[in-house]
Amino acid sequence: MPAMISRRRLPLLAAGLVLATRAPALAQGAAPVTLTPVTLTDVMGRRVTLAAPPRRVALGFYFEEYTAIGGAEGLSRLVGLSRNLWAGWRPAIWSRYVKVHPHLETLADFGASDDNNFSLEKLVALKPDLLILSEGHYKALGDIPGRIEALGIPILALDYNAQTLERHLASTRLLGAALGGEAAARAETLATWYEAGYQDILRRVQAARAAGAPKPKVYVELGQGGAGVIGNTYNGTMWGRIIETLGGENIAAGRIPGAWGPLNPEMVLAAKPDFIFIAGSSWVNRPNCVRTGHGASLEETRASLAPYAAREGWAALPALRKGELHAVEHGLCRTLMDIAPMQYIAQRLYPAQFAGVDPVATLRDYQNKWLPVPYTGTWMARL
Repeated sequence: MPAMISRRRLPLLAAGLVLATRAPALAQGAAPVTLTPVTLTDVMGRRVTLAAPPRRVALGFYFEEYTAIGGAEGLSRLVGLSRNLWAGWRPAIWSRYVKVHPHLETLADFGASDDNNFSLEKLVALKPDLLILSEGHYKALGDIPGRIEALGIPILALDYNAQTLERHLASTRLLGAALGGEAAARAETLATWYEAGYQDILRRVQAARAAGAPKPKVYVELGQGGAGVIGNTYNGTMWGRIIETLGGENIAAGRIPGAWGPLNPEMVLAAKPDFIFIAGSSWVNRPNCVRTGHGASLEETRASLAPYAAREGWAALPALRKGELHAVEHGLCRTLMDIAPMQYIAQRLYPAQFAGVDPVATLRDYQNKWLPVPYTGTWMARL
């Protein structure tokens, strides 16, 4: 009788993990063992049955979460991916992965809904036995997921974009259960680590509030175009969600029409934020962007951030007067690594309660332990 896969405090979303384990590896000369199908309930409440551990995986998103959970063996199972969402959005990360795992460069690209080029034909030609999508991409594809499943290709929907503890843990454990073997153990370790870090942040924030810390006013802007361009800010999602989780007052809340978009510069001046964070990355063909991530030196990050301090009226803002203008890597948001920028922002907002916390060490240790590309560069920095 197959052993049950144990899940400590598994969130409700991942629990439908109706779980009959895969058979163990056979010793030489042993009799064949029949693999028992595994049925999972994904974050959309869909029952997904895998007849056997997937050996041909098509990966649509959450590339570094897949890598952390699946390891090198998981990467070896990939037959295709939505390439631009990794290579195009995060080129510095992609180029380093390809150096360690050259086969990634040869994987087929089946497109993505973001680029309006998702190809059902290219996907099917890969003969995958599992397609992994974010919930957002699944929904954006309309009737295509149903057509894929009708062809016998199971789809597992994950969701780190919701930025809730429950969804992060559920997605992590679901992916581990789907891949099986060592990946399941890695997923459980990662989920336990993430939950402990997240709860520690909340406890410290609550302690700050209980001690009478004022509600800090925070402004976040995407630094893709540089200081000469008013970049997007966020309301209820991405950095906006993180600010709210940390008990800050997001000055963009109620002032932009959707989840993201530019905020009128006059509104920023009128709101007088206490802290400003500019989201940078390793974008290509963006000469004025705020540079963060792999390969970005501290000097380069600060030099690309400095023009924001010279914006009209910003010198008089409380954030600038107190030296609270910061850069943070945009790609860390909505990932298992978002613990690090949450720590970084919270430490600026509540220095007494977060004394002794080292966000850079958190990120460095994670990347060095779970990812094939070691930590380098500058991911979070004060001007």
